[in-house]
This record gives sequence, structure tokens and C-alpha cells, in this order.
Amino acid sequence: MNPYETCPVFESENYLLRLIKPTDTQDLLLVYSDEKAVPFFNGDNCNGDDFHYTTLERMQSAVDFWCQAHREGWFVRWVILDKHGRRPDTTTNSVDSEARSTGNTAIGTIELFNREAEDYFTSCALLRLDLRSDYERADSIYEILSLIVPQTYEMFGSRMAATKVPPFAAERKAAVEKLGFTLSEEVLTGSDDGKEYKDYYVLSKSSD
Repeated sequence: MNPYETCPVFESENYLLRLIKPTDTQDLLLVYSDEKAVPFFNGDNCNGDDFHYTTLERMQSAVDFWCQAHREGWFVRWVILDKHGRRPDTTTNSVDSEARSTGNTAIGTIELFNREAEDYFTSCALLRLDLRSDYERADSIYEILSLIVPQTYEMFGSRMAATKVPPFAAERKAAVEKLGFTLSEEVLTGSDDGKEYKDYYVLSKSSD
């Protein structure tokens, strides 16, 4: 399974994960302009990018780069689709699942790549999960990650998987711990800036 040659699609009752494409830009702007969601985005070793995008042009530029990254074999970014199509009501900051149901609405992304480095996090499938804030719930996160985490080792040839969970992200912490991730005491050293980053949860490949 090589996700750079043929990117797999993953599906559950509520969510579908597929390779990102330019037509996802409009929905994703609602994710990356969501100020409540921004603190959960992982910008470690990303040249200062906090992934807070407030214009369609900036969002399009990011999506174009993510598509290029897949073509070049740098990393893979899946879009997360809600199959029931819930969209946010920007006037009330709530979700109206009936009136706004359109089907397969993009509500976030997952980035994955195999990291080779001189620190502990080498031969590691590094996972970045970006979600619209109304999906930052343990049940949603668990269902989404359950689709892809078990496949990461085969897809990327990694010995373990890792994802960042800030201390304030209680729902995310509950979800990853349910999947078997544990907090690592090791720090990730940025290849670009040399900074040390912490709060990474890891899950080693099963020996079975």
C-alpha cells in the first residue's frame, strides 16, 4: 500500500476520508478560519504557520500546496468528510443538521508522513489532525482516527505513530488514549528550526 501512488479511501458510518482536492477549499475555509479550532492545529516545525486562514485565496494556496505535497511524495493530506453534511450556522455559532444538510461536507483534514530524523521520532508516522471546533469531541475524533491509525504502519513503513495533543485538549486526549496512544516524555526536535516540541502521544506498531 503506497498512498503516494494510490491514496486509499477510508469510510465509517459518519465519516469518509479521501485525498484532498481543490474543490474542498470552500468548506475547509470554515475549518481554518474557525478561531476556536486554531489552538488545536499543530504548527510544529512548519515555519511559523499557525494554519489560521481567513480568506478564500489563502485557503486555496494551502490546498494547492497540500496537493503538490502528495504529488511530490512529501506528505499525504486526507480531507475528512461528514457524510451527513452538517454545516455551521454562522449567525448562532451552532450546527443545524437538518436545514443545512448537503452531504459529504469537509470538516477537517488529516496529514500523515513518515518522519526520518536524528531524534526519538524517527521512522514515525506523524499525524496532524485539524477539525472544525464543533467536531472537537472525543466520539468524533475516535471514530475518525480509528479509520486510519491502524493502517499507518503499512502505508508509511513506520515503527510507530505519533500525534500532538496539547494539555488543554481533553476531548482529543480521551480519544487517542482510547486508541492506545500514551504521552511520550521525549521531545521532537524541529528539522528546520532546531526547536524542541513536546506533548506528543505515541502508539508503537503491534508485534503481531
